[in-house]
Amino acid sequence: MTKRVNDFMTVLMNDATTFEQYRSLLFAIAYRMLGGVAEAEDMVQETFLRWQRQAGEEIQSAKAWLTTIITRLCIDHLKSARHQREQYVGVWLPEPMVETNNEDPARAAELADSLTNAFLLIIETLSPVERAVFLLREVFDYDFSEVSRIVDKSEANCRKMAARAREHLTARRPRFQANPDHAGQLLERFLRATEQGDSEALLNLLTEDAAIYSDGGGKVTAVHYPVLGAAKVARFFINIQRLRQRTQAVIQARFTTINAEPGLLLFRNDKLEQSMTFELAEGRIRAVYIVRNPDKLKHLTHQPAN
Repeated sequence: MTKRVNDFMTVLMNDATTFEQYRSLLFAIAYRMLGGVAEAEDMVQETFLRWQRQAGEEIQSAKAWLTTIITRLCIDHLKSARHQREQYVGVWLPEPMVETNNEDPARAAELADSLTNAFLLIIETLSPVERAVFLLREVFDYDFSEVSRIVDKSEANCRKMAARAREHLTARRPRFQANPDHAGQLLERFLRATEQGDSEALLNLLTEDAAIYSDGGGKVTAVHYPVLGAAKVARFFINIQRLRQRTQAVIQARFTTINAEPGLLLFRNDKLEQSMTFELAEGRIRAVYIVRNPDKLKHLTHQPAN
């Protein structure tokens, strides 16, 4: 009996070790599918539980099995949760992903383009299955034969879905490369101009078609529609700064990388209040994505103010 128990425990430990090899991949797929950190972590945990339940069974490829499970879980979750997304109050934005030091720099750079807010918002316009096919093929480089098996569709059908999604995304997807050093300087100038209420300086930092997207989720104050145009964007930030000055709030800003783009975490009296992600184009700010929904900031509460 003791030997049987020991053998079973050894199998569980080996399975856990195998699972950990693919945990980051599984989370990467789930986050891009769902646009939520907490939701992605839930999908990874459910995949792990299913992986444990099959302990001892013969599986030819752990990676293929795990990828199939998490992809199908995400598809089912999207189908069941779609009505919740449609009833979302105001602008919906992905949960901010702050860069961590334990990421593989080469792999992070390879996947960076698929982490941006612009990309994730466009992905939202695809059906759950189309989303899975496009991500597995175009982002994670799976063969169509593998994609076909994972989503349980014919290979020909998967090729058609990938082609339609690629055409759809290419037409709407901005492609700009930001120099990290220049981005940091640009954000410093942005903060300085905002603090000083310098409208002209702000306008010089914005593209003509600049926009603000603010997600409060109906939980906190946020603009329920995009703010469009450089003049309106500049006026928005100056008005916010004036309001803060009247309330005498102590605001701290910390520079970081959010969703592979330059970002700021803003703290009010040492409490995280919002994240700001900046999409840059030709040396200027093209879009600012502001997440204020406290539910979407929970996973960042450990972030220091300084």
